[in-house]
Amino acid sequence: MRILVADDERIKLVTLANDLAARGHEVDTAGDGAEALDKFTSGSFDVVVTDLKMPKIDGIELLKRIKQDPRADAEVIIMTAYGSIPLAVEAGKLGAFDFLTKPFNNEDIFPLLDRIASARRGKEPASGEAAEKTIDKIDQAVVGQSTPMRSVRRLVEICARSDANVLLCGETGVGKDLIALTIHRNSHRRAAPFVKVGCTLFPSQLIESELYGHEKGAFTGAEQRRLGRFELAEGGTLYLDDVDDIPLEQQTKLLRAIEEKTFERVGAADERKADVRIVASTKKDLLQKIAAGEFRQDLYYRLEVLRIDVPPLRERLDDVPMLSEHLLKRFAKDGPGQLEPSAVEILKRHDWPGNVRELAHLLQRAYLIGGGVVGGDLLLKELRAAAKKRRVRSGHFQETIEKTERELLQSALEESQGNKSAAAAALGMKLSTFRDKLVKHGLG
Repeated sequence: MRILVADDERIKLVTLANDLAARGHEVDTAGDGAEALDKFTSGSFDVVVTDLKMPKIDGIELLKRIKQDPRADAEVIIMTAYGSIPLAVEAGKLGAFDFLTKPFNNEDIFPLLDRIASARRGKEPASGEAAEKTIDKIDQAVVGQSTPMRSVRRLVEICARSDANVLLCGETGVGKDLIALTIHRNSHRRAAPFVKVGCTLFPSQLIESELYGHEKGAFTGAEQRRLGRFELAEGGTLYLDDVDDIPLEQQTKLLRAIEEKTFERVGAADERKADVRIVASTKKDLLQKIAAGEFRQDLYYRLEVLRIDVPPLRERLDDVPMLSEHLLKRFAKDGPGQLEPSAVEILKRHDWPGNVRELAHLLQRAYLIGGGVVGGDLLLKELRAAAKKRRVRSGHFQETIEKTERELLQSALEESQGNKSAAAAALGMKLSTFRDKLVKHGLG
């Protein structure tokens, strides 16, 4: 293909052009946006790879000019060190094929060029299959007409077109898993695996083996070689659910696997390639974890190239009727479910602490108990029972915490033979805090 590369960063311009030429492409270069536009209008290019921040004419303006040219049949790939949702929205609306966040390895652009080449040979549309068909699929999966959900759908559409990493943010139960799967199923990687890693489920000593695999004998219990999730997701999407739970000591290796697209199995010395697209989710504010020293800032920015904030259900109560009907259709395998008007009003008044997951559980239970009819009285009864269970669980949890803390204090005092300073040190507490807790539990 004939490719124009535009970048005011000379080293990147030269190295990328050389690597593209080595792959058999015909490459021309420009040191700023104005020069790129002159070369584009006087030549014929299949692809324009342009930096976002350039003198004279920036990448967005260059993209606009290219797409406004009635003779142009070029795809545009944006390079930027300022990857963000606003950029993706604007570039996507203007027709950008994809974008890469600097710094990136030059080979990261090759899969994008392969997709464009395939499209020009008639194997698949360059920007994914028919846009309208993709949008229809996303509309069917991501349900709701509220302003927040229309925004989410638009961002899912952008993420599906791009190969950039995605960070999904939101409370437990809002539907982050569904959105991750929807992005994968509507991306060019949809024919390859979608592999989920529940980062909460694995202790620190096992998460490394889970992600990268291990060799036989790598550690006690490793009786045979095992492939990790990076290998299992080859060519597809690796979904890191609850990425905020990955231990700090494992984040360096994860950053390298994402940045360099290489990793080693536990117990192996050879590097392996990792052609995966990362989608991660978090239920916590990662910026707060960064400030507390619990999450790497560089890993955060690698994950948050594109970001979707999924709203809690209480902030989009107008979606509850449509969402309820959608969920009932999933449950009603033996016939259509019936949602009575009184039930709809009750559902719209609830605050949904468990979000969509709670709504789905409630509707399924009410559908089964009510013989396919979900009525208001039945819902009220189920909601009251659920609230009572939550109160009991909460009270039992707090009671257990208090009892455990008291036992630890007593044990520390006994071990130190009543020496409060030694007992506090053994528990890793300040002496003042230790004394306050003794008073609290009547041990002082």
